Amino acid sequence: MSMTEFDDSLLSLGLARVAEEAARASAGWIGRGDEKSADRAAVNAMRAALNDLPVQGTVVIGEGERDEAPMLFIGEEVGSGDGPEVDIALDPLEGTTLTAKDMPGALTVIAMAPRGALLHAPDVYMEKLAIGPGYAEGVVGLEMSPAERVKALARAKGVKMAEITVCLLERPRHQEMLAELRGTGCAIRLISDGDIAGVIHGAEVETTGIDMYMGSGGAPEGVLAAAALKCMGGQFLGRLLFRNDDERVRARAAGITDLDRVYSRDELVQGDVILAATGVTDGSLLAGVRCNRSHVETETLLLRSKTGTVRRMRCRAPVA
Repeated sequence: MSMTEFDDSLLSLGLARVAEEAARASAGWIGRGDEKSADRAAVNAMRAALNDLPVQGTVVIGEGERDEAPMLFIGEEVGSGDGPEVDIALDPLEGTTLTAKDMPGALTVIAMAPRGALLHAPDVYMEKLAIGPGYAEGVVGLEMSPAERVKALARAKGVKMAEITVCLLERPRHQEMLAELRGTGCAIRLISDGDIAGVIHGAEVETTGIDMYMGSGGAPEGVLAAAALKCMGGQFLGRLLFRNDDERVRARAAGITDLDRVYSRDELVQGDVILAATGVTDGSLLAGVRCNRSHVETETLLLRSKTGTVRRMRCRAPVA
């Protein structure tokens, strides 16, 4: 195999280390009320760890544009400069508020794929809809109302609507959607932050009880969530949402010409992908960072689309 080929099996453990380093760094800011410092610590640690990987990497989803972020900005080149050319999508700390307030569910997340495989999503909102594996394609769609989605999924699952659980970000913009969902009798899991984890939960319905994720959130997080489902199985649909002309200009600058397009999971992530997520604070997806005088413990979810493997890894490392 050429040294410039994308070997996901060799790169996956290195990617897990990148997520772990970011989690350890941000853990020092848990409960300190300082979101910016927590995020900065995660960004700095993730960047340093990425530069040790044998790849020619380009950040396609990161902390913002060059002028908005000093590190891990969109278009930044990372890695050692040797090895395969790869796209990198990352959220160094998904849940800065969760970390600052010592609330559950903060994660570090990073995905890697061959160059050109990931949609270069601008930093705008995305309408999202996700379900787990085992259903026919198109069983639910963005053209359906929230109630119609619940009805269609219940029919496909062979259960009553009251037996469906939907995950939704608790935001004022979702009030009408929430009211319509309540009218179906379905259960609703409201989350304060962290919609990447919310989507992943839908791929593990047997343990999480979540059947479907819907609502609007960040488009970059949508690509990361689609990458997770590419590995775990499940369906994801996304449509970019624009609040003003500036955001439309930003999308066109990213190469997006059809601003109304509905993207499927495999259109957002067009090739093999690996994804690593490490818990920062305890959550329903992953345990948070544990520290004592001599050691730091982390839990990481490591996913590979090529094999469909899902690994949960615990790491115990000496305190530096």
